[in-house]
Amino acid sequence: MAVWGINLIIFCHMIWGSEGLIAYRELKQKYAAIEAEIAAIDAENRSLSRDIRLLQTDERYVEKMIRQRLHYVHENEVLYLFGDSSENRESGAATHDGQN
Repeated sequence: MAVWGINLIIFCHMIWGSEGLIAYRELKQKYAAIEAEIAAIDAENRSLSRDIRLLQTDERYVEKMIRQRLHYVHENEVLYLFGDSSENRESGAATHDGQN
């Protein structure tokens, strides 16, 4: 009878203890979430590295980024901004009033 009691205590500790099966599953979920976050950050880093390399070496890419993000235009061009999209409000394009 004492052996059954000891086995029951060991089994309960193995399942619900601080290093048991439930704690292991929680740690496994946290590990998977951290791995996914690392993968997303790595992808963002690769994209930013590509942008940096292009900004350092490609003049056409620099011009494209300036025109796209800062809404600059050439002398004979007109910039039209439609609606109140969140992109225009965040970048401050609505406050430029079409000026360079």
